[in-house]
Amino acid sequence: MDKQGRARDYSSAYLRRTYREAGQVKNETVANLSVLPEHVIDLIDAGLKGTALVPAGEAVTIARSVPHGHVAAVHAMARQLGLPALLGPAGPQRDLALALVISRVVAPASKLSTLTWWDDTTLGADLGVAEATTGDIYAAMDWLAARQDAIEAQLAARHLAPEANPSRMALFDLSSSWLEGRCCPLAARGYSRDGKKGTLQIEYGLLTDPEGRPVAVRVFDGSTADPAAFTAIVKVTREKFGLEKMVMVGDRGMITSARITALNQPADDGTRPSPYGWITALRAPAIKKLAADDGPLQLSLFDEQDLAEITSPDFPGERLVCCRNPVLAAERARKREDLLAATEKLLAPVAARVRAGKLAGAGKIGVAVGKVINKYKAGKHFDVAITDDSLTVTRRQAQIDAEAALDGIYVIRTPVPAAELDAPAVVTAYKNLSRVERDFRSIKSDDLALRPVFHRLEERVKAHVLICMLAAYLTWHLRRAWAPLTYTDEDPPQQPNPVAPARRSAAADAKAARQHDQDGRPYRSFRGLLEHLATLTRNQVRFGGTGIEVPVLAEPTSEQRQAFDLIGAAIPLTIK
Repeated sequence: MDKQGRARDYSSAYLRRTYREAGQVKNETVANLSVLPEHVIDLIDAGLKGTALVPAGEAVTIARSVPHGHVAAVHAMARQLGLPALLGPAGPQRDLALALVISRVVAPASKLSTLTWWDDTTLGADLGVAEATTGDIYAAMDWLAARQDAIEAQLAARHLAPEANPSRMALFDLSSSWLEGRCCPLAARGYSRDGKKGTLQIEYGLLTDPEGRPVAVRVFDGSTADPAAFTAIVKVTREKFGLEKMVMVGDRGMITSARITALNQPADDGTRPSPYGWITALRAPAIKKLAADDGPLQLSLFDEQDLAEITSPDFPGERLVCCRNPVLAAERARKREDLLAATEKLLAPVAARVRAGKLAGAGKIGVAVGKVINKYKAGKHFDVAITDDSLTVTRRQAQIDAEAALDGIYVIRTPVPAAELDAPAVVTAYKNLSRVERDFRSIKSDDLALRPVFHRLEERVKAHVLICMLAAYLTWHLRRAWAPLTYTDEDPPQQPNPVAPARRSAAADAKAARQHDQDGRPYRSFRGLLEHLATLTRNQVRFGGTGIEVPVLAEPTSEQRQAFDLIGAAIPLTIK
């Protein structure tokens, strides 16, 4: 007790030794440690009890820290989707093929770059591919290419069969990518959808379910036209996938009248295949013909609505669904005026030279005009009068007005009965082709960097495109699962009017405006989320004085935990 009557606690610490002398046990106080800090006393106590003590900075060493979260998350989603079993029987070839698909999602690069990248993540060690050679990779690609039909047949059964796809509908579109080199048998010159004029390219067609989920891909030589690709994919769905009745949706350049005629023709043995429906759109000349004179397509149809269904003797047995999009009409009018004005601007210097006498002769004037008048593909809208000493350019205003009257109007054609698919549903099905375009953007540039193609052998090119398609399949599901963490619209509103432009939900607009969730965490792009997951590392922890290394995961952030929760997986210490 102190002088004020308060209880006080005292503690003492002594260093003592015990020994025997003449058969008796004796104790000796070596030192009074009471004045030392408590943690120093604890260290002395531990050392006397045999604990090996090391400096604090040497107690634990991080021998190596390797990015883990991004590859672990993508692998977890692959397992959720049954992708390893889909690729084929277990073995080194399957592990390599799976690693190539995951790598294409996480860090798309050339095969040589991917090979060196594997050792810089946990993917290489956990899948046993870190020691692979380029020869091993090419052998795995050949193995995967040989299994393409079996893989796609399983995907078709999963997503296009009647049980999963009651509408029996599939979307198909064609794109292209350029090649480096000149030795690939598939390399050819054709219409480049990449804007790479004059380069050799390949064409590849993507088949998806109505949601845009990739199911199959076919590679063609670079000069293949859309209708030929459509014929090939119909043959695949019938003969390889065994889908007897389908509705194929394709753009106006793909499902032509000739393809429609051949679609349900009897086979060589005289048997008639099961009927295939289709949905496509008319080209501009056919629309113009429908609207000419007293044709069935009259502008008065759109006085009170922007969708109307008509028939025409030129398209027997078909339904024609006519749509008018005012937003599209305004955009086309603006673009036309811009092109006309740009063409007049190019012609103005030529006319000035003629007026100044610096350019004379009908032939020379005509050559100068011909060099520029069709640069913007607007020459058809001008009357050009040329003499030896004059040039007069005037707009064909009546023709321009006639074309403008059809701005924003498109016509969808289909033989599918109204009892199976009403007019708004037909429009929706055709506009869903935008989902295939989204897949192409993901495959070609946004996510998977398919282009350019460097392989020389035909089968390797096909295997490369197949890997990208399987990676797109993974990405499709990851984007949907991770929508709460990204700017992706989690619940797109149902469009009451299928003709109107698609809109984002109010919640998605709020995401874009706030840029952070309610907990203050930033929303990320899909690629940004993968980069954030990569900061979840697996560390080789070495304990001082033992030589023992133990793998330990870094503490996950709340976003990283949620990313794994959203795909229904725990954060694994190892991938496999």
